[in-house]
Amino acid sequence: MPQSRDLYEILGVPRNASQEDLRKAYLKLAHKYHPDKTGGDKAAEDKLKEVNAAYDVLKNPDKRAQYDQFGSTDGQGPFSGGGFGGGFDAPFEDFFDMFFGQGGGRRRSAARPGSDLEFRLGINLKEAAFGAKKRIRFNRMETCGDCRGSGAAPGSQPETCSQCQGTGQVRVAHGFFSVTRTCPQCRGAGRMVSKPCRNCSGAGQVKTLRELLVDVPAGVDTGSRVRYAGEGEAGSGGGPRGDLYILIEVAPHELFARDSTTLLCEVPISFLQAAVGDTIKVPTLDGEEELRIPPGAQTGTELRLRGRGMPDLRGYRQGDLVIRLRVETPARLSRRQRDLLKEFEDQGDAKCNPLKQEFQERVRRSRD
Repeated sequence: MPQSRDLYEILGVPRNASQEDLRKAYLKLAHKYHPDKTGGDKAAEDKLKEVNAAYDVLKNPDKRAQYDQFGSTDGQGPFSGGGFGGGFDAPFEDFFDMFFGQGGGRRRSAARPGSDLEFRLGINLKEAAFGAKKRIRFNRMETCGDCRGSGAAPGSQPETCSQCQGTGQVRVAHGFFSVTRTCPQCRGAGRMVSKPCRNCSGAGQVKTLRELLVDVPAGVDTGSRVRYAGEGEAGSGGGPRGDLYILIEVAPHELFARDSTTLLCEVPISFLQAAVGDTIKVPTLDGEEELRIPPGAQTGTELRLRGRGMPDLRGYRQGDLVIRLRVETPARLSRRQRDLLKEFEDQGDAKCNPLKQEFQERVRRSRD
């Protein structure tokens, strides 16, 4: 780089620029001259080297102070060996922090949280309405008791990975810049086990059968999820346990259909009950209840029993039970029954069958 080239001019910032302004200017230029943007143009590559070297000095408060005082960049001043014309690791750590969330060379924490688990629990409609306690059994990974999660045989210890020196990451060069990747030797753990534990084969965890009594809250429906914190798989390296999610599946009921908090039950009644009315017993989730059928009821007539449906999961309200009537036409009649029905029909008038009379009127009007 020419000695007369000013570092602030290279980054396009004033001499009193803040560290954040420097960083933003650098990232903007690094993005502009990145090989993915320029297609490997040689001039852009040289420009990126120049930008990188300038930022390498100015981002360091001590180096910046020396540059502001002496202004030397020819290798004979206080910046000799400070990164001009050399590697790009330090500034590109800032670049990758911005775009990928982590810099190279930082030691990864060995603590990792355990995985969450999901358990599908089948219940019936009554259990969904009133809540229930259910005992479940499932497999989950537990910390090995022999090695206490280290993966190493008793009496031995894991060793620092020789390839990444315990960071869990390795730096890979791509042309004139480098990126960090998960260490292929230790797979990001930063440690290697030379003598694996026999109980867990070096994994640090073993599969264990877990039995748990869970509370199913009243009002759940198919698709509801109940979370049990800390009942998932064990973490590694001292990390916290995952969570257990109970996924509810409510079995269909032979009498009731459900729509949110409303229950629907279709009840057949006789021709006579529909005509003159009656009091019948209808099923509910916790027994039977009397229901008055009004005279002249039709198929599809709906009668509502307030508060006899499903509870709201949040406890705000109780749904209703809707009884939908279905008038059953006699399928088999004796001769005497036929004669009586014919006599009944002969004794009637238009007021007995208003729907039939109204339909016939519409038919006549359509012909005019």
